[in-house]
Amino acid sequence: MIHSALPVSPAGSGRPKRPAVDGVTGGREWRLWRIPLAWGRPWPGVILAQAAVPVTLITAITLAATFAPVAVHLSPLLVAAPTSTAAFGSSRFTAGTAVVSSAAMFVIDRHDGLLHSSLLPIHIAALLVVSGFVVAARALHDRDLRELSQVRAVAEVAQRVVLHPLPRRLGPLRVACTYRAAAAHALVGGDLYAAARTDHATRFLIGDVRGKGLPAVEDASALLGAFREAAYEHATLPALAAALERSVRRHLAQLSDSEPDSSERFITALLVEIPDEAPLAQAISCGHPPPLRGHRGQVTTLRIPHPAPPLGLAGTAPDAYHVDTFEFGTADALLLYTDGVIEARNATGDFYPVLERASTWPWACPHDLLRHINHDVDIHTGGRLEDDLALVAIQRTSAPDTGHGPHSPEPPHPAEADP
Repeated sequence: MIHSALPVSPAGSGRPKRPAVDGVTGGREWRLWRIPLAWGRPWPGVILAQAAVPVTLITAITLAATFAPVAVHLSPLLVAAPTSTAAFGSSRFTAGTAVVSSAAMFVIDRHDGLLHSSLLPIHIAALLVVSGFVVAARALHDRDLRELSQVRAVAEVAQRVVLHPLPRRLGPLRVACTYRAAAAHALVGGDLYAAARTDHATRFLIGDVRGKGLPAVEDASALLGAFREAAYEHATLPALAAALERSVRRHLAQLSDSEPDSSERFITALLVEIPDEAPLAQAISCGHPPPLRGHRGQVTTLRIPHPAPPLGLAGTAPDAYHVDTFEFGTADALLLYTDGVIEARNATGDFYPVLERASTWPWACPHDLLRHINHDVDIHTGGRLEDDLALVAIQRTSAPDTGHGPHSPEPPHPAEADP
């Protein structure tokens, strides 16, 4: 089983991760009590909700002190107002609560006959000192939240650079994709996918890196960069596969001095080429799970009898790779996936029954297909992924796109990254 994800705290391991949406989506901290508007100011209703807690405390303590015996001094309890406010309010709001609490303390102590007693300044000084520490702690917390939001935003942009959402349309093909990292707060890991639009065909790559953490992301990034360049330079799939093998070997050789285990790393990969005019698909497997095809109401696994070894262990010559050709006509659908799907387990340790469930999937629409698979996997696993999961759904339409080149005439659609 191949595992890979960005390093996060162990507490986040296995946390349910929804499919990522195209673009940067984690740069703002959303909190229960402080929900900013587009211009950065809280909602008026949220301000009232914030004020309700300290106002209730101050009012309740003041009323209780009014009816309590004079010998019972309840004013020190007012320190609860600023300390509780600091849990959800800003440092300024907490400071304002401290001032109001001091005024209420003066009223209560005056009622208790402590106006000329030394206890009054002691009570107020103690409340202000505690409030000062609380306000300072809240200010530091707010600063850390701002820094964390900035770091997350930068990290998400960097991760998006590694793994691009695929265009919703590539020539005569409708495409949808999704990526779910098993680690919390990670958008990418060691699973990968990419697509390239050549003059008369579309090429796809999906793969899974052996390993975890940053080394896996680094290996995935190296392979993706090599594919995005080599896909336009080689006329045949075997030549492309051989070029990717050379790139992966070169990448691992450069790491051999600093990372002795680099010789044990490899990448399973599946290359697929779909011509615009011919109703077929060609594939080369480098130790990767075979794709599924929805064809005329039937779902089949496209068997690849002669797979090559994973990249990093395969041959560097084109004749080391065998091309398998399959029928892929109008309205047919193809599903490329990583082992995060087939090795997803439920609470009793049973694997997700891909072939059994595949016949119930909505193969008529790539986006609906991926939504259904994600939902079905969540039901099977209880929402806990132990491995990254990447999916690419492809459907041939009856009207080929006349545009050529690497760029799609339509921009990516959020549904392709968020089924």
